[in-house]
Amino acid sequence: MKTTGAVPIRFLTFTLHLILLVEAALAVRQSLTTVAPPTTEPHKNPGKPERGQYQLTGTNGSVCLMACMGLQLNISFTASSNKTVQNVVNLEPNDTKASGSCLKNNATLQLSADAIKTNLTFVFTLNETTSKYFVSEISLSAAWPDMKEPFSARNSSLHYLGATLGYSYMCREEQTLPVVKDLSINTFQVQLQPFNLTRNQFATAQQCQLDQDDMLIAIVVGSALAGLVLIVLVAYLIGRRRSHAGYQTI
Repeated sequence: MKTTGAVPIRFLTFTLHLILLVEAALAVRQSLTTVAPPTTEPHKNPGKPERGQYQLTGTNGSVCLMACMGLQLNISFTASSNKTVQNVVNLEPNDTKASGSCLKNNATLQLSADAIKTNLTFVFTLNETTSKYFVSEISLSAAWPDMKEPFSARNSSLHYLGATLGYSYMCREEQTLPVVKDLSINTFQVQLQPFNLTRNQFATAQQCQLDQDDMLIAIVVGSALAGLVLIVLVAYLIGRRRSHAGYQTI
């Protein structure tokens, strides 16, 4: 008599449950890595911004700060029609000038886009006790034609884009950095280093948590799929063996 084994079926069920759990983890991660924008109706999304390359030069003539990143501004403001609108604007590298200063424990990067009358400033702080640096302040001023009055926002109690002194910070994933209620900054493909640059080059990169999570999820998914293939193969071989064993020669 031909029989079927219950063990392969249990393995298949377990693996399918594992894949469902991985898919659920991906969905949860997606919901956690994005910050809900203001409830006002947004303008048309301009798409991903172009990645700009910005740098500052110190008093000795060497580069003291480097930043490569795409930047997108999310601003809610009162328009000339007295309606509250949300606008999403990309910072265009070709129309953006970098200026600022580099000191021992802090550095300032100001990005000025004259075409859209916008100034975006990042302040980096170095904690000498922990040897960690991070963005501690973001400010923005803008005077767009459809604004009822110029927009201005600043938050000096932030802790974003942090890494260890002697390393650069890297994050390939899109991030949303809330600044104030009416302003957040979207960053894309970031690599930056505000301190201890050597020969005008980035040091070894420390990856952000989002990139590390993506790598871990990829490993889990790959392992689950490989396990599923192996289990199906084993189940097939067991089934064939039992099938042959079920028919006896008389």
